[in-house]
Amino acid sequence: MPIMINRGKELIRICSSNTARLEYSTNGGRSWVLRFSGNPSIGQFSDLTDNGKEILGTTNKGLCYSTNDGRSWILRKR
Repeated sequence: MPIMINRGKELIRICSSNTARLEYSTNGGRSWVLRFSGNPSIGQFSDLTDNGKEILGTTNKGLCYSTNDGRSWILRKR
């Protein structure tokens, strides 16, 4: 099951058919649009968390963050 967060007027979820991708909806989940098409250095998402000024994403590569509503991601340094 895809993991989803509510971020302002948007729902953001992990794509159910490809967990490297994220989708968003502005109509309560009736339709979805691709937000992030994936990046091998980020990996496959397993969880999302709204952390105020950023979104945190758990992936098979580690903890990532986005400061632009999931449009791009950076692997958090360990």
